Amino acid sequence: MQVIKLGGSLEKSNKLTQCLETIHKMPSNLVIVAGGGVFADQVRQTQKKWHFNETIAHEMAILAMQQMALLFKGLQPTFQCLESVAAIKSQVGQQPIIWLPKIQELNQAGIGANWNITSDSLAAWLSMTIQASHLTLIKSTPAADKLDSITEWVKNEVVDSEFSAFTKKARFNIQIMSAEKFCSSVC
Repeated sequence: MQVIKLGGSLEKSNKLTQCLETIHKMPSNLVIVAGGGVFADQVRQTQKKWHFNETIAHEMAILAMQQMALLFKGLQPTFQCLESVAAIKSQVGQQPIIWLPKIQELNQAGIGANWNITSDSLAAWLSMTIQASHLTLIKSTPAADKLDSITEWVKNEVVDSEFSAFTKKARFNIQIMSAEKFCSSVC
């Protein structure tokens, strides 16, 4: 089983559609994690304006991931949206799954509520939880292709600062690449 995390910033480019089409051509034993993109950016701006706490911002950012996931579903209607880890485990392999993260499930898992934990770390958590064999992070930036370690990814802010903690005990392969490389390598 493989987890593919599509960066929310792909929504701003034409690469999002290409990435989803590429995934559609892949074997169906995979789970897609959506970044929050413009929806998460709006949460950040709103928090700065209204000064609400990190817990509320975190929950709103999870909803942003859900919104982006629904956008993915709108672009690829044959993909299935599932919320819980249990549902994902029971349905994996039938068709590509898009994860709609549940706030309650993440809270029960003890996931911190702050901006140091983004959809990258949540994709790592999901990979660990469902015992995936691979985690691939697809980014809009070509710089992702030039970095080859988690330390470099964190240092260059390609992933969040907590990503190394979430992957410390990983039993899955981790790779990061640009959308362009991903689309050309699978086709």
